[in-house]
Amino acid sequence: MSQMFGKAVPFYKMQGCGNDFVIIDNRKLGVPVEKMPEWAEKICKRAFGVYADGLLFIEKGPDGSGLDFKWQFYNSDGSRAEMCGNASRCVGRLAHALGIAGEQHVFGSDAGPIRVQVFPLQEEVKVQLTDPVDVKLNQTIEVDGEKYTYHFANTGVPHVVVQVADVDKVDVKKLGSAFRYHKDFAPAGTNVNFVQIDDNDSLIVRTYERGVEDETYACGTGVSAVQVTLQRLGLTDAAVRVRTSGGEILKVIIEGESVFLQGGAELTFSGELFLESLDIDF
Repeated sequence: MSQMFGKAVPFYKMQGCGNDFVIIDNRKLGVPVEKMPEWAEKICKRAFGVYADGLLFIEKGPDGSGLDFKWQFYNSDGSRAEMCGNASRCVGRLAHALGIAGEQHVFGSDAGPIRVQVFPLQEEVKVQLTDPVDVKLNQTIEVDGEKYTYHFANTGVPHVVVQVADVDKVDVKKLGSAFRYHKDFAPAGTNVNFVQIDDNDSLIVRTYERGVEDETYACGTGVSAVQVTLQRLGLTDAAVRVRTSGGEILKVIIEGESVFLQGGAELTFSGELFLESLDIDF
């Protein structure tokens, strides 16, 4: 059948707590970096593509780097992302399943090396994120004529954290977009997390992601930024369980200055992409 539809490229579809990604093994395929944003836009598109939050390519780690592999990661709109916690867990599990890396391994991202621990029997993956930077607490901002107190942390990508009494009452797309495009975060913009504290070790988080430009079911770097800021404020324990919009649970553990993210990562299906049908030139 492949011959009838032109050049076909194998792919894997994975999800981590509802955050879903198309993954392509680019070690031999050789898609050039300059073409990757177009691939992301077309492959992640709803109805006309596979539909996903992002697209990532697995590539060989540079000689002597100590990396098992590196990735090229793009949001669904074709913008490049420095880091994604849930995607890192997904690619870690897939790399182990494909024999690219062991249960413990390190891969390269734009945010730096990411350490991975795969737990095959539990179908979970734990990753050590890059150390948080630019942490700011109790900042004030005016959005749509209303003043808000927020916190900020860069856990590989920038995140605003807003504490609310009831996350279910938040219009995440509208308010998240207003924060994301606020002049204070120009030109790169920011991701936005709305958090409800249930207990010292239990949180509920809803996240607006730039690049997706909407609420997503989960954001690993987002829940990590939430825990980093709230723990520094003395509002949470060092380890918390976070319920995301998709109803899944992510664990965020802080050990010293290090932040660990643990949760499920599942291969939902694999197949072939027909480039001509997707209007992709390669």
